Amino acid sequence: MSSFPNILFLSSVLFLLLTISSAVDTITTDKAIRDNDTIVSDGEMFEFGFFTPGNSKYRYLGIWYKKILPQTVVWVANRETPLTDTSGVFKVNSMGTLLLLNGNNTLIWSSNSSLSVTNVNIVAKLLDSGNLVVHDNMSSTDEDPIWQSFDYPTDTLLSGMKFGKDFITGINRCLTSWKSLDDPSPGLYVTWLDTNGYPQSFQRRGSVITLRFGPWNGVRTNGLPSKPNPIYRYDFVLNEKEAYFIYNLINTSFLSRLVIGPEGHEMRLNWDDPSQGWVPYLAATVDICAPYGLCGSYGSCNINSSPVCSCMEGFEPKHPKEWNAGDWSGGCQRKKPLKCGNEDGFQAISGLKFPDTRKSWYNLSMNLGECKRECKRNCSCTAYANVDIRRGGSGCLLWFNDLMDIRESDEDQDLYIRMAASELTGIKSGFNKKKVIEVALGSSIGFILICLAVVVYIRKKWSHAQIQGTLMKTLCEDYTDGGQNKDVELPFFSFSEVSKLTNNFSIDNKLGQGGFGPVYKGVMEDGREIAVKRLSETSTQGLDEFKNEVRCIHRLQHRNLVKLLGFCAQKKEIMLIYEYMPNRSLDQILFDETRSSMLDWNHRFRIISGIARGLLYLHQDSRLRIIHRDLKAGNILLDNDMNPKISDFGLARRFKGYETGSNTKNVVGTYGYIPPEYAVHGIFSTKSDVFSFGVLVLEIVSGMKNREFSSQEHGDNLLGHAWRLYKDDKSLDLVSGSLRESCIILEVLRSIHIGLLCVQNQPEDRPTMSSVVLMLGNDGVLPQPKPPAFFTEPDLHLLAPTTQQYSAVNITTSLTVVGSDDVRGGGSGGGGGGCGGGDVGGGERNGRHHIIIYDYNMSVASVRRSISVSRVAGFLGVKAVSVLFLKMGCPAALAFVIGCACRALVTPEANASLGHWVLPGPSHQPHVAEEVPHQEGLRE
Repeated sequence: MSSFPNILFLSSVLFLLLTISSAVDTITTDKAIRDNDTIVSDGEMFEFGFFTPGNSKYRYLGIWYKKILPQTVVWVANRETPLTDTSGVFKVNSMGTLLLLNGNNTLIWSSNSSLSVTNVNIVAKLLDSGNLVVHDNMSSTDEDPIWQSFDYPTDTLLSGMKFGKDFITGINRCLTSWKSLDDPSPGLYVTWLDTNGYPQSFQRRGSVITLRFGPWNGVRTNGLPSKPNPIYRYDFVLNEKEAYFIYNLINTSFLSRLVIGPEGHEMRLNWDDPSQGWVPYLAATVDICAPYGLCGSYGSCNINSSPVCSCMEGFEPKHPKEWNAGDWSGGCQRKKPLKCGNEDGFQAISGLKFPDTRKSWYNLSMNLGECKRECKRNCSCTAYANVDIRRGGSGCLLWFNDLMDIRESDEDQDLYIRMAASELTGIKSGFNKKKVIEVALGSSIGFILICLAVVVYIRKKWSHAQIQGTLMKTLCEDYTDGGQNKDVELPFFSFSEVSKLTNNFSIDNKLGQGGFGPVYKGVMEDGREIAVKRLSETSTQGLDEFKNEVRCIHRLQHRNLVKLLGFCAQKKEIMLIYEYMPNRSLDQILFDETRSSMLDWNHRFRIISGIARGLLYLHQDSRLRIIHRDLKAGNILLDNDMNPKISDFGLARRFKGYETGSNTKNVVGTYGYIPPEYAVHGIFSTKSDVFSFGVLVLEIVSGMKNREFSSQEHGDNLLGHAWRLYKDDKSLDLVSGSLRESCIILEVLRSIHIGLLCVQNQPEDRPTMSSVVLMLGNDGVLPQPKPPAFFTEPDLHLLAPTTQQYSAVNITTSLTVVGSDDVRGGGSGGGGGGCGGGDVGGGERNGRHHIIIYDYNMSVASVRRSISVSRVAGFLGVKAVSVLFLKMGCPAALAFVIGCACRALVTPEANASLGHWVLPGPSHQPHVAEEVPHQEGLRE
């Protein structure tokens, strides 16, 4: 019996919790929202409560996105009557009216909605659509509310919200801009649906119409560019009860809104998770032809003409003097007046934004023939057209009086303009006169024109075929069995196709800029998103890199390699079409202080493992062995689930059989990721990619760039810093701060260990990618790593105390490094007699790798003890060594003698036997040796 009170108490608490949890999106008549209270929609999409915008000092009641920062408000209740303090109270009464009161119980705002009788079941509920609805909780539903905020939009149109007029209630749902970003009160700009004649949208500034959007043609708004999208469906509803536009999101989890800004700019904004911001997707066209009625009646505006305004065919300026002076507002008039009746005819014109339809009449069931007859028997009818362009055209739209606000566009719908019969006859007779001349001349010049056309066509086709043929040959070679199987599976896209998919390479579709050129986002007809790399004229890469990329990856199929979908080589345009990666490249997230938190340890370890599997496929499992040569964070793309995809194969090299490497004098790659044997001798192999992978692993773990990191204590780069921490059993100190809570310690330590194995100085010490994949996938014992490249331990013996004192110097010098087949001096210093007045420089650069070693902070004694004089002399020659010792404080004469002596010690044969070299640092380590960017192919 004693347990019964406890059970009763627990039941009461549970009931209370359930009641609270079920009411978080709802306000009842006996509840109220005060300044610190909010309600949240069931799916936590939107939040309703009090807020202060920007730097404002006022409080407003509104709705905003729950999980988006900074706060994005979509609806404001009291935009004209703000609260001056935090005393506001919001409630709903039993008559169904929403009330906002201040601390003095004075009414600040109300919904002006009420029932004929009181009802205790009235509630206000915030939906996941962003709609605040008032309804009877017992008898009505969310879809049949007594009142809803969607009927009273502010500056934002959300999915499912109607934009237009309800003929029954008289409600006209329009958008009104904020006065400023900090002031939600009604601004100067209003966009509304005008239902006079056939409905169309307008924007006004104050009382002056500034923009007009064409009528709905069944597919889109006439005169606006068509932009295919997989995001939303747009529709227009017109019946006896209402006329409105509406859009619905295809994916309801996607965030998109239509907004009119304080300056009148109307645009659709989509939420981009990777950048954590709103991205413009489509904006209203605002150009020189946008202002309403710029060219007056029967005047047409063309942004590509000068002047932009011209009279339509059969019309002339009404006021020629003003027209020629640039004042086109007077418009145009007919050259020949209409006579009405059967004598008048119609001229079909396409490529126009339809005129203002406020003085129009429409019938949705008539066909075009009936429409023509209806217009012809009404002398006031000046033009006609189909209402709907679908299924060959349907419906009838008639214009009366003058045609206003016309501009040229990409529309292919015909507008039939009424013309005087004499005007039509004049056009025809003029055509007949021209035809006689053409017939007379045609017999003599026709053959010549045809021949010229054929020649031009053949040359164009030959040029195009030459480029395309080269590419096709590229696609086939090395991927066929003895040349027998010549099928090419990679689709070819025409320039017009790619242009359409990217909305004519719109700036809104541009994703970024790379060495190849700009990259654009596009949408295929089946809804797939693509990324288009377009070779620019100023590109540092060219046709060779393009062919190399196609050659390397067009048949590679692996989940961790970006997929090439096709290419375009037409009209001097060279483009590659890839699958689109919504999270862009790894570096944009990894090295960003705010966005790096998106990558917890599970994501990072999955990225490391995925890159390893992708490289293993390239090195071992693909039909040809491929060395990437430019593996870096910027070339790792991330899909929706943060799965890595290796991209950018423009610098890759392919090998057949058992070949695993080669050498070159043209060193390419990116600073910080190039191994020493490649930077110095031009030797690259699969182990070069392994080195780059190791750098990448350490960057992923630490969240820091190798080439930008410098240890304050030792001056180490990221590799040296990781090595010191590893030796001191402090590897966890390398871990990025954003990973501390999510990291799995054993996996982190193992990843750092593997990264250090991959960046060892000698290629033969580095593991293969097959070994790396195995090491990442099990808990076996790992070999001990040796010191990484570009790192040398201090020589303790040489650092023994000495009685001779030297002053510290800071050396910044450039070394011209040559291979074993090209041993030459490094040029002379600049200024100061050509020996001691500048850094080592000049000299020939053929076949050389120009290396910069910087930030040595060491004593002269340390330099003399730690640098191998014979090696330096072999690389630099007499003058270079003289300059080096002169900078260290030696007298000029002594420096010259040392230079001569050192040069005598090193012969070309000795240099050739030196193998790969290292400049050891005594007590302070140099930063990574970086290539001077005069070499083609090197990247920042």
